Amino acid sequence: MSPHSPIIIEAGRTEAQYWQDLWRYRELFYFLAWRDILVRYKQTAIGVFWALLRPFLTMLVFTVVFGRLANLPSEGNAPYPVLVFAGMLPWQFFSNALTECSNSLIENTNLISKIYFPRLIIPASAVIVSFVDFLISGFILLGLMAWYDAVPSWRIITLPIFIAIGFAAAMGSGLWLAALNVKYRDFRYVVPFLVQFGLYISPVGFSSAIVPERWRLLYSLNPMVSVIDGFRWAIIGGDVQLYWPGFMVSFFLVNLLLISGILNFRKVEKTFADII
Repeated sequence: MSPHSPIIIEAGRTEAQYWQDLWRYRELFYFLAWRDILVRYKQTAIGVFWALLRPFLTMLVFTVVFGRLANLPSEGNAPYPVLVFAGMLPWQFFSNALTECSNSLIENTNLISKIYFPRLIIPASAVIVSFVDFLISGFILLGLMAWYDAVPSWRIITLPIFIAIGFAAAMGSGLWLAALNVKYRDFRYVVPFLVQFGLYISPVGFSSAIVPERWRLLYSLNPMVSVIDGFRWAIIGGDVQLYWPGFMVSFFLVNLLLISGILNFRKVEKTFADII
């Protein structure tokens, strides 16, 4: 089928061709992602450097509070700032993606109400924008590792696996909240609270190894625990251990979250144009 062929909408056909339409509308996906990247730091004094400044300042606060004042231990031989930032990277990606994804449909009301296209494109493009911030922030981690002369081991090659799991967690959660936000605008106020609460119950500023063994599996019901632990296991290496039972539980929950998020989004997607 030619990319310029007309789209025929008839009963039963749109469902069958939905996933093909995702590919056919890939240029819209690129446009939305690129548009959001361009306007993200428009008319700001330091522009893209906000993607570096925010996680860096948060890392400094967590290092002082947890590393100096609370005197919590690091993992392996890793300096505490490296430990914190290795946890800050996936959490920042997840929290930004969740926030942007949940608001993405509301922010594109005019587009949704006027033309047909697979609505899944909008939240997916929002997650990609947050991933760009993630890549930019990664330069701080490289700088910290160079400063402390921390050389990663062979485990670093497994990092894309944990990035993919974090991506799936953000996408699954974001799809649920994006769909709910269309119908119940209260979620616009719920999401910031969830992100703030999640920061405190996730091992961003400390090692999850300090959690008592009998609570580790329960603690792993937070999917970001294993994602953060996986990042540290891959980046720091050395004596850092991955709690495999918790990782398997988290991996199952992330997949369940992603699949259920897509199914629910597809179920209610046809109503978006009417109620948005």
